[in-house]
Amino acid sequence: MTIGHSTHKLSEFLTLLRQSGVTAVADVRSVPASRYTSQFNQHSLDMALREEGMKYVFLGEELGARTKDSTCYVNGRVQYSRLAQTRGFMRGIERLEKGVQTEKIAIMCSEGDPLGCHRTVLIARVLVERGVVVNHIHADGRVETHASAMKRLMDKFGLGEDELFRTPDERLEDALNRQEDEIAYVNEVLQADRMADV
Repeated sequence: MTIGHSTHKLSEFLTLLRQSGVTAVADVRSVPASRYTSQFNQHSLDMALREEGMKYVFLGEELGARTKDSTCYVNGRVQYSRLAQTRGFMRGIERLEKGVQTEKIAIMCSEGDPLGCHRTVLIARVLVERGVVVNHIHADGRVETHASAMKRLMDKFGLGEDELFRTPDERLEDALNRQEDEIAYVNEVLQADRMADV
């Protein structure tokens, strides 16, 4: 599963997890804190989940979108294809694959809509390619299959209809690349350094 904590009250968030049978949360935020929703700061969330009998693990170092690896950036913008090839990212993916053998895991980030987050456009994509079934929990409790989310993404960019010269997989790749351009983290320091070199 994936979920975004958004601006939920903690009780609402915990209800969403319980409704989907989640037993563990994998936090993939690069920075596990928020000044606007302090109930989702790492320590507070960890304690609240423990009280509910759920496990918590921080995987932001491995699976966060704001990688410290400068080779993953082009013009200051993180490139998901490069990030997905790093040793750290693959370690995080392998930990999730091992974890789902004994737990029902919710991969958590902050954005409400799964399409607006790297948890779907990057992490879920890699997991699905490796044979893991992924579903997305929405704020209203609705659970969306990853296939449905990808259809919604293609529709967003007008790529949902059959084309003469491109396969559905090619259109999905196009939609994912466009979404990445919209949501991928930009490191302003690296971007400024790049501009200074030009």
